[in-house]
Amino acid sequence: MSGLKELRNRIGSVKNTQKITSAMKMVAAAKLRRAQEQAEASRPYAERMERMLGSLAAANRNKPGGPKLLSGTGSDQVHLVVVATADRGLCGAFNSSIVRDARRFIDQKLSEGKEVKILCVGRKGRDQLRRMHSKRIVDTLEDVSKPRPSFEKADEIGRRLLEMLEAGEFDVATLFYARFKSAISQIVTRQQMIPFAIEEEQGEKGADETASKLVYDYEPEQEEILRQLLPRNLSVQLYRALLENAASEHGARMTAMDNATRNAGDMIKSLNRVYNRTRQAAITKELIEIISAKEAM
Repeated sequence: MSGLKELRNRIGSVKNTQKITSAMKMVAAAKLRRAQEQAEASRPYAERMERMLGSLAAANRNKPGGPKLLSGTGSDQVHLVVVATADRGLCGAFNSSIVRDARRFIDQKLSEGKEVKILCVGRKGRDQLRRMHSKRIVDTLEDVSKPRPSFEKADEIGRRLLEMLEAGEFDVATLFYARFKSAISQIVTRQQMIPFAIEEEQGEKGADETASKLVYDYEPEQEEILRQLLPRNLSVQLYRALLENAASEHGARMTAMDNATRNAGDMIKSLNRVYNRTRQAAITKELIEIISAKEAM
């Protein structure tokens, strides 16, 4: 009977776990809708600002005395890797996939003889990266998206990056986050934040438009616009990344908890079958013992 008691305890334990995973799935599903709407709403503004700045930057990137956010420090020896993950787990491979891509980037730069520094946004990224790169982690920013991402938090991170840039602590900053596609699919994204990355096609197009003076007419001067908008664009892109990460986290957690709930149900069915067979075997054994005792009398 001790075997039956152990099986009953195990079935009860799995049922309790199933209740927890089911509740977490419903909470993640409730949060996902709003997070998805915010992430999708932020994309047009961030993309158009980046496109417009790309056009301006293409025409001004070779001019002397430009802002560091555009021209950089003139070197790429020190790389700052900004890894944006969640503060909590139980969301499938969401955190691991971001850290995996960041680790590949770090290993590549180290193999090229570069110096790498890591700024973690979220505890899970820090917990995974400190196993091999603990000395390279300069700081960890926690609870940035709690209760939800805000532009103020993104602006604080942007100002922190600007302060580090002005202090000469790095030359290039690259951000790693997950772009939301669906509840079951998140795209790990690598984005160079500092200096401002100009795509070749966009750069050529922007240079032609600036030269012809037919498409854009800027007031005040282009250089002044760049000085004002480049820091703001940094905060906007960080805010977009935080929103995308939040939606991706909730989607990944909902999917992971749904799978866990289903697996718990399958385990309960399997344990019930074992319990019933064991119970039937125990009853049969007792009947045989009673019959044998009666015949012996």
